[in-house]
Amino acid sequence: MAPTSLTADQANARLHELSVIDVRTPGEYASGHLPGAHNIPLDHLDKALPALRAAAGLGGLLIVCASGVRSATACRRLADQGITAATLTGGTTAWTQLGHPTHRPAGTRTPWAMDRQVRLAAGTLVLTGLLAGQRRNVARLLSAGVAGGLVLSALTNTCGMARILAKLPHNRPGATDLDDTLAALTG
Repeated sequence: MAPTSLTADQANARLHELSVIDVRTPGEYASGHLPGAHNIPLDHLDKALPALRAAAGLGGLLIVCASGVRSATACRRLADQGITAATLTGGTTAWTQLGHPTHRPAGTRTPWAMDRQVRLAAGTLVLTGLLAGQRRNVARLLSAGVAGGLVLSALTNTCGMARILAKLPHNRPGATDLDDTLAALTG
């Protein structure tokens, strides 16, 4: 079953009554998020289930990511646990394109968005494979592997490289950050 979705305009009109959960990496979240949004990266969703269940009982849950893909995945995972949530159609990309406000903590360095990190990593690996392939033909397999991964990513609308990059320290929430977020949802 497809998750319930709200357009950016619908979400903006109901923002005061929704608990907004941003499932992007902390780096993406810091680059700009919906006002009042809480950051719970997708790979920490299971740890957050009790807090999300409590927040859902207080009002509606709106799950947000950059495009709507990760938030739809999160909504399905929550539905499997009996928690109802809506996804933001088009994600923060659609939100900002329509001119709705975003919040960015003052004094924070703007980290690169995940798609930019993926492009850098993929391009670097392909280039490395091609350059090393001039000395050893077998090194070209690196480039072929990345190309195959990108095709698979497009066909499945998932990204294995993003999952790997999300595990880097600058893309991970600090333990206290996540604990503070969970406490704020249940408080």
